[in-house]
Amino acid sequence: NQLAIYQLPKSMQPFFYKNMDYIVKFSVRPDQRRNEDPTEATKHFIDLEKFGDSAAWKMPLQWQKAVSLYTRDTLIKYGYVPYYIIVMKENLSRAFRNKQADSILFYATDLAHYIGDALVPLHTTINYDGQLTNQKGLHALWESVVPELELSTYDLSSHHRARYLSKPDEAIWNAVRSGFVLLDDVFKQEKEASTLFNDSTKYRIQIRNGREVKYYTSAFAKEYSRRLGNTINTQLTRTSELIADFWYTCWVDAGKPALGSLLKNGFSKEERKNCKLKYKAYRNNQLISKNWLIAKKNAGGGE
Repeated sequence: NQLAIYQLPKSMQPFFYKNMDYIVKFSVRPDQRRNEDPTEATKHFIDLEKFGDSAAWKMPLQWQKAVSLYTRDTLIKYGYVPYYIIVMKENLSRAFRNKQADSILFYATDLAHYIGDALVPLHTTINYDGQLTNQKGLHALWESVVPELELSTYDLSSHHRARYLSKPDEAIWNAVRSGFVLLDDVFKQEKEASTLFNDSTKYRIQIRNGREVKYYTSAFAKEYSRRLGNTINTQLTRTSELIADFWYTCWVDAGKPALGSLLKNGFSKEERKNCKLKYKAYRNNQLISKNWLIAKKNAGGGE
């Protein structure tokens, strides 16, 4: 989310920059809702195998056409993240149109989360945790363990500037496909890395809620990461770029409302200066070295 803010135009950046802490802090809110709302979980993924051969390339882009083809119940059961992202896009566009600061922040933050999920390969398959191939725990390994371990080696910079999406539904489906085509390698590289480890070096045991839970060791995670190459880094970059594109598109669709009036205390010279400094650090891939990456600080710096 933080990276996406630096890709916004100057007319949007001050509002998002000033609310950056909120946007990063509450980026996990949709996951937290899963514990309370039984309808939340399937908004985060899509089990493409359940919709037939080559579903990622054959499913309708629009929700109503998909409902006609598969039924609403089937879509709700097996996941509908690309369709829900369009719902959230409309919510954010309406919030911009009404110039409701709280709603803009709420929907922008949640929309970013679902876009992030859509680009995670394991959010596009029924074998979402490797549970069907004796690779249980793979989801956290790819999505959390490896990124936290390797973040300081990633290139988080981008020269991307937010662009208008004339076909947002097509854009999000292209993103889903970009993750889906990586699946074979996600599973294959875990299998191949496993040949170099035994159970005692591949896993560590932790007590969680009174029971033993297996986690991948840092040594295994590093070997898995080495085999994947820059795959995760690339998806992270794509995610930030698509988030910026969606935020910008929602703002344009709302008529490009002036956001300055939504800043209670304006945007001071000092804040403007800090924004420029961090933007420069972002372009030079120095956010981590300067300790300006909020997500890393909030996570305590990872392992």
